[in-house]
Amino acid sequence: MMKNPIQPTIPLDADGVHHGFLKLPYSRDDSAWGSVMIPITVIANGAGPTALLTGGNHGDEYEGPIALQNLATSLSADEVRGRVIIVPIMNTPAFQAGTRCSPIDGGNMNRNFPGRSDGSVTQKIAHYVATHLVPLADIVLDFHSGGRTLDFLPYAAAHVLDNKIQESACMAAMQAFNAPYSVRMLEIDNVGMFDTEVETQGKVFVTTELGGAGTATAKSVAIAGKGTRNLLKHAGILSGAPDLSETVQLDMPDEDCFQFSMDAGLIEYLVDLGDTVQKNQMIARIWPSDRTGCDPVSCVAKRAGILAARHVPGLVKMGDFIGLVAVPV
Repeated sequence: MMKNPIQPTIPLDADGVHHGFLKLPYSRDDSAWGSVMIPITVIANGAGPTALLTGGNHGDEYEGPIALQNLATSLSADEVRGRVIIVPIMNTPAFQAGTRCSPIDGGNMNRNFPGRSDGSVTQKIAHYVATHLVPLADIVLDFHSGGRTLDFLPYAAAHVLDNKIQESACMAAMQAFNAPYSVRMLEIDNVGMFDTEVETQGKVFVTTELGGAGTATAKSVAIAGKGTRNLLKHAGILSGAPDLSETVQLDMPDEDCFQFSMDAGLIEYLVDLGDTVQKNQMIARIWPSDRTGCDPVSCVAKRAGILAARHVPGLVKMGDFIGLVAVPV
């Protein structure tokens, strides 16, 4: 396989604060010798652990990019022991278009790891991150929220792993992030995810879902900012103890947590995010969008818990995600 064509415009191993880009050559109609420029900041000070902080894995999720842009301008090298690598807008083409997937090649970055050095733009970015940045890191934080189509309770999450020592380290880091909700998560489809790549390399990994609906709020950005610094303190990169407050512990143990639409139409939610639901309780109903006089289709919870995520647009298609019922621990 060919060498990845991405080149950093700044050193990744020098002390101090360095702002620059990961430069990916990309020839196109409007710029024959153009490039995709992916922002990156490296803040380093001597020996110590390395944290890789990423946002914009999906281009319509904003809490991570805002919090990481803020951190890149506010964190000084004197505060750091070790190194912080900040990539606030990992899928830059998708982010600039405000879409989940890249407008260049249609790639969903979080289904394209470990990528390819000779692949599409999305695959090349994923490959560089997987082969050049993740190996440098001891701990990785990847920000997500619901984008334009989903909305979540603000939570940090760590995954159930075969390696229980690694799983324990990830869970401890997730607790240190200290979002209002903390989720122990079993992924139902982890093929191609950044999460899977990082965990396969044996790193400590934390992810988030911090709201969504295609925007960020003052509250969700504050959660992201506090959580990032908490995680850096937990890793020993920043001094001091994490700033901890109450967090609700949730579990997502199996597929019964997820509800999908079997019909298309106008969705009416009967419960809101954070509400308690019982097994077989109706959480939503779907009305026909093209006629009157027809009864709606019921959507019922397959387990008891709290509604942790929901669909945002008022219309759903068959197969759309409707709701996530997580189990309080």
